[in-house]
Amino acid sequence: MIINSKCKKCRRAGQKLFLKGERCYSQKCAMIRRPYAPGVHGKSFRRRMSEYGQQLAEKQKVRYVYGISEHQFKRYFKEIVGQKGDKEYLFVKKLENRLDNVVFRFGWAQSRRLARQIVNHGHILVNKRKVDIPSYQVKKGDIIKIKEKSKKLALFQNIEAFLKKYEVPEWLSLDKQKIEGEIKDQPKIDNLSEVGEISMIIEYYSR
Repeated sequence: MIINSKCKKCRRAGQKLFLKGERCYSQKCAMIRRPYAPGVHGKSFRRRMSEYGQQLAEKQKVRYVYGISEHQFKRYFKEIVGQKGDKEYLFVKKLENRLDNVVFRFGWAQSRRLARQIVNHGHILVNKRKVDIPSYQVKKGDIIKIKEKSKKLALFQNIEAFLKKYEVPEWLSLDKQKIEGEIKDQPKIDNLSEVGEISMIIEYYSR
C-alpha cells in the first residue's frame, strides 16, 4: 500500500514526480504502465477543475515532490509573506535550500525521500559539522560532505559510477572525486521548470 500510494500521487498529478528513485526511470514506472488517474473511472473520468481546484492540485503536486508536510509547506509561505522580493522566488529558495533537497541535487540519492533518510541518519556534514535535520536551510558558501565512514556503506556503493554521468544544477558545485559539494549561488527559478507553477501556490495561500 505504501509503495502504491506514491505511484498514485504521480498518476493523480498527471506527470512523473520522481518519488521512487530508480523505478521512476524504468519501464515499471506507473506513469508508463498506467498513465491515467487512479480509481475505477480513472481512464474515462475527466472533470473540468475550478481555479481553486487547479491551485490546490498544483500545491499538492509540489508538496509531494519535496516530501513536505502541509504544516511545513504553509509555514514556508508565512515566512516569506513579510519579506521583500518576488514571492515565487523566495518560496522556491525555501524548498531548494533544504538540506535533503541539496543532497538529492548533488546526486547522492536517487529520490528526495532517500535523501531525507540519509540526512536523518547523520551521514551528512555541513561545514564539517553533522547536520541531521532535513529542513536545514543551506546558504551560499556552505560545504556539504558525506561522512567518510558513511561512504563505505552499501547505501553509497555505486555513487562514484553514477556521478560520472551526472551534472548538478548550475547553482551548485560538486567535486566528484572527493564527493564534496558547495553552495556557490542561490537557486534561480528560471532553472527549476520541473518544480511547478509556484504562482498558483502563492495564490492558493493568499486567499
